[in-house]
Amino acid sequence: MGLLDRLLKTKSGHVSDTKIATAAGPSEAERLLEEGVTLEARGQPEEALNRYEVAIGLKPELARAHFNRGNILLDKGDAAGALAAYEQAVTYKPDSAAAYYNIGSAHLHLGNAREAIAACRQAITLKPDFADAHVSLNMALGSESRDLGKFDEAEASYRRALEINPRLAEAHHSLGILFGLTNRVAESVASFEQALRTKGDYAEAHTSLLFFYNYVADLAAEQLLRDARRFGEVAARLAQPYTRWKTSPDPLRVLRVGFVSGDLRDHPVGCFLEGVLAALTSRTESRLELFAYPTFTCDDETSARLRACCKDWYSAVGLSDETLARRITEDGIDILIDLSGHTAHNRLTMFAWKPAPVQLTWLGYLATTGLAAIDYVIADEWTLPKDQEAYFTEKVWRLPESYICFTPPLHEALTGPLPSIGNGYITFGSCNNLTKMNDDVVALWARVLHTIPNSRLLLKSKQLQAVFMRQNVVNRFGVHGIDAERLILKAHVSRGEYLMTYCEIDIALDPFPYPGITTSVESLWMGVPVLTLSGEQFLSRQGVGLLMNAGLPDWIATDTDDYLARAVSHASDLQRLAALRGGLRKQVLDSPVFDAPRFAQHFEVALREMWQKWCAQHPGSSQNRETNGAV
Repeated sequence: MGLLDRLLKTKSGHVSDTKIATAAGPSEAERLLEEGVTLEARGQPEEALNRYEVAIGLKPELARAHFNRGNILLDKGDAAGALAAYEQAVTYKPDSAAAYYNIGSAHLHLGNAREAIAACRQAITLKPDFADAHVSLNMALGSESRDLGKFDEAEASYRRALEINPRLAEAHHSLGILFGLTNRVAESVASFEQALRTKGDYAEAHTSLLFFYNYVADLAAEQLLRDARRFGEVAARLAQPYTRWKTSPDPLRVLRVGFVSGDLRDHPVGCFLEGVLAALTSRTESRLELFAYPTFTCDDETSARLRACCKDWYSAVGLSDETLARRITEDGIDILIDLSGHTAHNRLTMFAWKPAPVQLTWLGYLATTGLAAIDYVIADEWTLPKDQEAYFTEKVWRLPESYICFTPPLHEALTGPLPSIGNGYITFGSCNNLTKMNDDVVALWARVLHTIPNSRLLLKSKQLQAVFMRQNVVNRFGVHGIDAERLILKAHVSRGEYLMTYCEIDIALDPFPYPGITTSVESLWMGVPVLTLSGEQFLSRQGVGLLMNAGLPDWIATDTDDYLARAVSHASDLQRLAALRGGLRKQVLDSPVFDAPRFAQHFEVALREMWQKWCAQHPGSSQNRETNGAV
């Protein structure tokens, strides 16, 4: 989950129709318009969209109908359609600051930063004190700044929004995301906390706070649990949980399993999930029916392959928690799986409605959700020790071997020879998000470079597109006496080019406490071993799980001194390093980390046992209708 995704997901993505006026006058078109507004408020966007479109057919100049139609399309992920609708709105009402603001939001979703900036500035021209427009302008500036270094302008614009309205929680939240993009984690956390002080039930700010806690090096597990529980309590107050479902407690029947995620696409979660779903559906003995509820619209090759594995693929974009929960219950889902946790596009507040008898969280997040309605978290013996169970509201369910399984990349990428043999020096590398590179990480990696003469450090990250971020990295290592010439800084490239970056790296260095996961697996697949530091918590033990399952225990350090010693030892034996590189891809492909059929068997057994446990606790409670606390 990228940090920019969070920036795009803020509540200020568009404004509602309450901020745009249209001429009053009784007509069938306006009656349909008001009907649509009512349906939208009830969480029925498809029905509302139908009313708006009929109203437009009757009265094309009805600006408010175009505007509201655009809002629904944007919520559904159809940014191009939304943009066309908003442009129709300003055609009929050119003085609408709100419509220009939403044009900016649509452009931002389409990746058109310059057009978004122009539209938001027009909105501010029409209404200088339009704080929401300042927030949207900031998003556009923040997006463009990755290429053009405009983070300072974006920050200034956010602060201007807060001058206009100091209690604009969305501005505090978005400012926190911006700080995260620029590796200012402490300020990021402080901004989220301020957003929550301003708006206590702001679930999105709460999930951002919990997510960014992952980047805090010295955060106590007790604090993370306490704040996660607080989120869970707020979500529970807003929900009306189901207590009866359209399921029968038959322990042996075919199970309906649902997946909820915004990452069912070309995304790390999609890369881990693809091979697993394919293996589950190809198992002749499988007794599962798979359903998907994507919370973010993105049609790409990965999503197409995932969709082909599912009995049904139902978009959750724009649906209220109540409406989505009702749909899941009507689908008769037995086991519902959250793949997001506190990452972008999550629907954790919907899970509080308990739309399925058994609910679990897996893959997308590496700490507790804090939700009492989620029964299990999936892990393994390496990543989540028993002494860490107390820091989860969920029961821990451990899979044999590995709790994750990666899908091999489709790109034809050869591993290549050991770079140091031709270079005459060792190249260490990390392709992780720079936000993971805290001061302790920089200090340790600088020690590694000092200890191994002439060694280099290659860093690749999208954030390095910004000139000031490149200089920031140089300055941070310079404090420890590392010259800029020893740093190789690379920015965003295509996936194929990214994989070939590993041909320039001898040894990958894992950050801490938030290690690489996808990057580490891809590094191993490209023949590059990863040196990791073992931590105590689920998050900080991801490298341990990967390396133990890949048969590389010698690459796991117990503390920073051990990390340094192992870096020196491995870098000093080029013959052994070259031999490892030559056979590492086959080694990991034969391991549990890539063995999807073996993993699928373990995964299905776990789901079946969870279901059987629920059936044993609910004997004779066959349910043939759905009800919840609202009925």
